[in-house]
Amino acid sequence: MNNNIEAMENNEKRASSIRDADSEKEPQINYRGVKAMPFIIGNETFEKLGAIGTLSNLLVYLTTVFNLKHITATTLINVFNGTTNFATLLGAFLSDTYFGRYKTLGFASIMSFLGLFVIALTAVFKNLHPPHCESKDISNCIGPTGWQMAFLLSGFGLLIIGAAGIRPCNLAFGADQFNPNTESGKRGINSFFNWYFFTLTFAQMVSVTLVVYVQSDVSWSIGLAIPAIFMLISCFLFFGGTKIYVKVKPEGSPLTTVVQVLVVSIKKRRLKLPEQPLKSLFSYTPPKSINSKLSYTHQFRFLDKAAIVTPEDQIKSDGSAANQWNLCSLQQVEEAKCVVRVIPIWAAAIVYHVGIIQQQQFVVFQALQSNRHLGNSNFQIPAATYTIFSMLSLTLWLPIYDRIIVPLLRRLTGKEGGITILQRMGIGIFLIVLSSLVSAFIEERRRKLVFTNPAVGVHSERGLVSSMSALCLVPQLCLAGLAEAFCAIGQVEFYYKQFPENMRSIAGSFFFLGMAASSYLNSFLISIVHHTTEKAKTGNWLPEDLNKGKLDYFYFLITALGILNVVYFIICARWYKYKGNDETSSVGLEMERQNVEKHFV
Repeated sequence: MNNNIEAMENNEKRASSIRDADSEKEPQINYRGVKAMPFIIGNETFEKLGAIGTLSNLLVYLTTVFNLKHITATTLINVFNGTTNFATLLGAFLSDTYFGRYKTLGFASIMSFLGLFVIALTAVFKNLHPPHCESKDISNCIGPTGWQMAFLLSGFGLLIIGAAGIRPCNLAFGADQFNPNTESGKRGINSFFNWYFFTLTFAQMVSVTLVVYVQSDVSWSIGLAIPAIFMLISCFLFFGGTKIYVKVKPEGSPLTTVVQVLVVSIKKRRLKLPEQPLKSLFSYTPPKSINSKLSYTHQFRFLDKAAIVTPEDQIKSDGSAANQWNLCSLQQVEEAKCVVRVIPIWAAAIVYHVGIIQQQQFVVFQALQSNRHLGNSNFQIPAATYTIFSMLSLTLWLPIYDRIIVPLLRRLTGKEGGITILQRMGIGIFLIVLSSLVSAFIEERRRKLVFTNPAVGVHSERGLVSSMSALCLVPQLCLAGLAEAFCAIGQVEFYYKQFPENMRSIAGSFFFLGMAASSYLNSFLISIVHHTTEKAKTGNWLPEDLNKGKLDYFYFLITALGILNVVYFIICARWYKYKGNDETSSVGLEMERQNVEKHFV
């Protein structure tokens, strides 16, 4: 064993000298930071305007133009959304392994434009969609032919390919333009995440108002052509900044490292861990790796066994393991720990998104059976438009938070973001609990008034309309918007900073994987509630007519789940150790890092 340790020390010295020599040869990276933002932010804004402008009203298009039944159209959209979110993992893998973020984004942007263009063509040319149907009964209408449906689905397929590359890469690519080793660069990254969501929300607001209005009330041909034009502008903006972008090269499959650590630790599970792991475990850092060197952590110690050197293990002259499926370095083990450590936090985000989904779905049904008249006028605010209040609260809050609150908190706490990333996420998780609780009380009041004081002269296909103003739904929506400002942005920043640097596209996909998982969990909850309450004395909680149900009980259920999630998140946050020296790395970890440097230098 002593011979192995001496060999490891000599190999590490050689590897260190190689790294120093290589670092002198490498050209200095010219980070453009804010100068690259007009191209990147502009690209993302128009990309979102294009994608959301089409997808936000897609259900109406499928039922009114393609004459699909509601259940068929809903199923198609659910499959499309689920496939799109899960495809981000494949896109992220290909980006981090083979192509890099720049090439992935360029190819995906073109695919998205082609997808939107194909869908727009289905509205422009009569031969690409069924004849218009005047009947209110969709079963009496002529449906699409096989080739018409195939042409439409080809557009969906192109959009899935585009989203698989754009969603996980665009945030990471934008953050790549800032120098993470300088204070101004770190602050630039933090601000970039805030402004990214600001532009995203702005695009959503424009899409659900102006673009949807053109599609529904003017022309589907024009309404679907506008998003395609937006996407084309997005492509031009993206490629316009090519010369000033920082383009991080891929380093091969980053997931292989994680799998290797898991496999080798299982192979060596019967070996005993040394008492002094820093002195005995195999240590090697690739000379040209973009990953920061990580200090040793005591969590998930069973993974440390992957770095135990046995007589059978061979080490190359440059200090690396001859077979990484038999021996992994401490650096590899710590990188695998980064990924495993994130998963419990990711699980808490899934439950958080379930609360957000309620404010996007059931609030529309609540608005339909509330008084939507604006004052004493005859004008009614469309039910689907009420979700814009959550977007408004997020849009108004972010500049205040980024320009006023964060600098103030930074002076008080000394932290880059004013508060830690997990604290930011925790505030959002707590706010969505408040939103669900307020929703329950508002729904209780709405149902009470519908029986004691129904709205006169106002009708809804779903049932009686309450005299309660639909504007009473605004508080719960504003709380949901604030929750997104804290938790959604916090999640993206958390994944970006806590994953190894060569896995940042995969880190970006984690946000969308959480959304996909929350959609399935939400569908499961609704199914359970339907089956358990339809035969109960209280009746089905979630019928078509909310007046006959108990939506407030369902909101209380979501609130209870949210409270449990808050407790779970606090436990996970207290247990969590930030990667490297980020934000709250303990003094003990810093001392261990110094010990490692003394040992190997």
